[in-house]
Amino acid sequence: MQELALRIRLDVLEMIRAAGSGHPGGSFSVVEILVELYWKVMNIRPNEPLWEGRDRFILSKGHACPALYSVLARRGFFDPDELPSLRKLGSRLQGHPNMHDLSGLDASTGSLGQGLSISCGIAHGNRLNKRENRVYCLLGDGELQEGNIWEAAMTASHYNLKHLTAIVDRNRVQLDGNVSGIMEIEPLVDKWLAFGWDVIVADGHSFPSLEKAFEHCREAPFPSAIIADTVKGKGVSFMEGTCKWHGRCPNENEYAAAAKEIRGDLS
Repeated sequence: MQELALRIRLDVLEMIRAAGSGHPGGSFSVVEILVELYWKVMNIRPNEPLWEGRDRFILSKGHACPALYSVLARRGFFDPDELPSLRKLGSRLQGHPNMHDLSGLDASTGSLGQGLSISCGIAHGNRLNKRENRVYCLLGDGELQEGNIWEAAMTASHYNLKHLTAIVDRNRVQLDGNVSGIMEIEPLVDKWLAFGWDVIVADGHSFPSLEKAFEHCREAPFPSAIIADTVKGKGVSFMEGTCKWHGRCPNENEYAAAAKEIRGDLS
């Protein structure tokens, strides 16, 4: 799993470098979460992407799609040779996910604040149809500044959508600064609890911690939230913990240094 996470980080770096644009910081912070979901947690069939019995995943922070594209490709939804086409004209791998172009996507996302509402709709529909499918929604912490998130949180609690899990990528950095300085969102645990959710905190870069959190959520009697403590730009030392790398493509020297770090951990 660790090696797979490194491979995905290298994919992300190479995709963004080839595209000349993209979001490395927030893509790197969610890698372990996505690997845990797609290899250990979710009930899916890559060779049957529209299987009705599948669990659904919604990437509400759609700008982190390079990490999701790599995960989908490495999991078998499409050929990894397609990854370098990120953001190219006519490519299926656009700068935000488009479910009408790429199999394996359950929603088109990227307009921040909307993913949890979409997830509530899917989870409520599953319940009305007496299906046990689970729905997972990955949110950015800066995204929680959007009021729509909390309307959706109320909805999930009101209808007791216990098969819904929200994962908050708490890397504490957003587009142009620290989350706390732009609009404080803490205390997150208390807020989700107040909205009627079950809550657990996890290390978002530790597979054992994530495994424990997802197991906890599966048994929760209410909609559940995982507050995943992560690092923006995780895996490349000079990208970590800074807004500089929210939406910036590395130059040749930066790319070489980042690739050397990741490949060093792979060897």
